[in-house]
Amino acid sequence: MASSKLICDTDAWRNLKTHVEEINKTHLRDLMSDAERCKSMMVEFDGLLLDYSRQCATLETLKKLFKLAEAAHLKEKISRMFNGERINSTEDRSVLHVALRAPRDGVINCDGKNVVPDVWDVLDKIRDFSEKIRSGSWLGVTGKPLKDVVAIGIGGSFLGPLFVHTALQTDPEAAECAKGRQLRFLANVDPIDIARNIAGLNPETTLVVVVSKTFTTAETMLNARTLREWISSALGPAAVAKHMVAVSTNLTLVEKFGIDPNNAFAFWDWVGGRYSVCSAVGVLPLSLQYGFPIVEQFLKGASSIDQHFHSSRFEENLPVLLGLLSVWNVSFRGYPARAILPYCQALEKFAPHIQQVSMESNGKGVSIDGEVLPFETGEIDFGEPGTNGQHSFYQLIHQGRIIPCDFIGVAKSQQPVYLKGEVVSNHDELMSNFFAQPDALAYGKNPEQLQKENVSPHLIPHKTFTGNRPSLSLLLPSLTAYRVGQLLAIYEHRIAVEGFIWGINSFDQWGVELGKSLATQVRKQLHASRTKGEPINGFNFSTTTMLTKYLQASSDVPAELPTKLPHV
Repeated sequence: MASSKLICDTDAWRNLKTHVEEINKTHLRDLMSDAERCKSMMVEFDGLLLDYSRQCATLETLKKLFKLAEAAHLKEKISRMFNGERINSTEDRSVLHVALRAPRDGVINCDGKNVVPDVWDVLDKIRDFSEKIRSGSWLGVTGKPLKDVVAIGIGGSFLGPLFVHTALQTDPEAAECAKGRQLRFLANVDPIDIARNIAGLNPETTLVVVVSKTFTTAETMLNARTLREWISSALGPAAVAKHMVAVSTNLTLVEKFGIDPNNAFAFWDWVGGRYSVCSAVGVLPLSLQYGFPIVEQFLKGASSIDQHFHSSRFEENLPVLLGLLSVWNVSFRGYPARAILPYCQALEKFAPHIQQVSMESNGKGVSIDGEVLPFETGEIDFGEPGTNGQHSFYQLIHQGRIIPCDFIGVAKSQQPVYLKGEVVSNHDELMSNFFAQPDALAYGKNPEQLQKENVSPHLIPHKTFTGNRPSLSLLLPSLTAYRVGQLLAIYEHRIAVEGFIWGINSFDQWGVELGKSLATQVRKQLHASRTKGEPINGFNFSTTTMLTKYLQASSDVPAELPTKLPHV
């Protein structure tokens, strides 16, 4: 069992703190001239290439980071996770999202029981159900096939599946399997989101998937009741059983809601919401859209990284290397943010998903033992696909704050285009920027170079780029379902590595609770004010004033849901 000693009290941490002074004397343009160093900072696995040579780090830095991993008992913590130990100690739970994509003959124990057969029972149930829907053997209440799916969830029950769906939409094989079908995700309790998600849909051909472990999540259940009203007002209350299914463990509330418990798909308390895309949470809606065989490839991709993470030496272990470099940049170099920059439009929802996985996991102020940490944890994650981001926030990255960047490229486009007479194909144009931007950040441009280019003296300060800005590049051979699974798992485990090093619990999220409990008080006040005319009471001056203004401005909004939703 690991010591409860804080990682910042170890010699390994102190050595890295001292080492930073040495690194501060270097510049990436000099580090990049060492071919042997660069070669040793490239790692290949299963067709994936990671190049981290543009990190402000030397081989000595890496040695010291591996010593830090040793001091943090990283190998032991990874093993404890895979062994099903209750490493989420504040909730007394195992952390076993790796079991969700384990091969059918795999063995992953939780409380002495192999959970893999249970996982495959649910996967087989999803396979059978999605094939019934897709083949038309399961029809809606009026006898029409259900070709449109609205998945209702929030947070991890939404962002992960949306990322995978967006990544697969333009993959030729997946797109062929999805022909004639639509998948939409409803998350925000804002009625505008409901209006957008049911626009153009016919209740007769729509299946609604309600995703809530407890079937009590306030936003999800209000959205679910709203779509239940949409279906039942058009087709009658009996239609709910044919047009709504659930991903939940609370079969009592599922049945009470009007959904047949036989059409509920289980997952387990050892699956955290933000790690649940490989459970029924993501697999059910994605299988309905693309068919189970495509989604199974996604699961196999994630599983390949799980095995790599669990068994590979740290020196060639992609998630471990990425996690250690993040700790280096955050805790030692002092860079709190990270930009995730996929040069692939199909990955446009990757950064929003990783925002949640990363910041909800590692945005903690105390150690796993409850001790206040004397250092910051977590990263501020953001990003946009290239080249869009280049015309947006890259100005800050090049000449403003130093923000380490993850460049993610794909060698083979999902939708290749080459126009006759153009110098390069559209994808080559995109990837030219993928290769150029990391070098621009690393090398920069100095005043001497600008003078040689006859730049006007008064413009030289404005056109100077300091360079020495760290990045890493991850090149995928293609973006198939298998590769999407690999990319997801790399980042999931990378985030776990950071938390293991910092000594925090990356698998709870108590910070989400306070706002929820305060919202409950406001909800009660709004109900009392709208239905009984009760004055605002029990809030501070600011909130009282805002609530009063809100009630005045929205006084014509009906308190009850109309019989039919407004026409969209």
